[in-house]
Amino acid sequence: MKGRKTLVGAMVVSLLFLCISVYAQVSRPYRNGSVWSIALIKVKPGMNEAYMNYLTGQWKANQEASKKEKLILSYKVLTTEAHGSDDWNMLLMTEYKDLATMEANEPKEDALAQRTVGDDQKQMQGYKDRSEIREVVGSRLAREMVLEPRQ
Repeated sequence: MKGRKTLVGAMVVSLLFLCISVYAQVSRPYRNGSVWSIALIKVKPGMNEAYMNYLTGQWKANQEASKKEKLILSYKVLTTEAHGSDDWNMLLMTEYKDLATMEANEPKEDALAQRTVGDDQKQMQGYKDRSEIREVVGSRLAREMVLEPRQ
């Protein structure tokens, strides 16, 4: 009887190890990629040139400084047509290595903005000035899914 219990116990342990090793060998045909911070912007009628001047000036300078400091990977500006009077017509996209890196670098990004844009008061004035030419409709965080297995 004791031998039988030992045999059953050994079989259970063997089955458990087999299940764990099969689970560990699961291969997914995709992997997590970078994370994008996306701002959905509604540029007010007649204000495209004014907003593009801001984007090509101060916004781009700050994004380039962030790239140089390796705080971000890339950035993009996409325009589209609005589908209604309350809809956005521009996306401002900033790419980060991953969510953990994005969060860990927030203090560095704040310090960089202080150097490239100005102190908190100047940044607040910039937000107020831009509210005259655009509205931030919303924001999203999106993770890129790379359709290749992890290497």
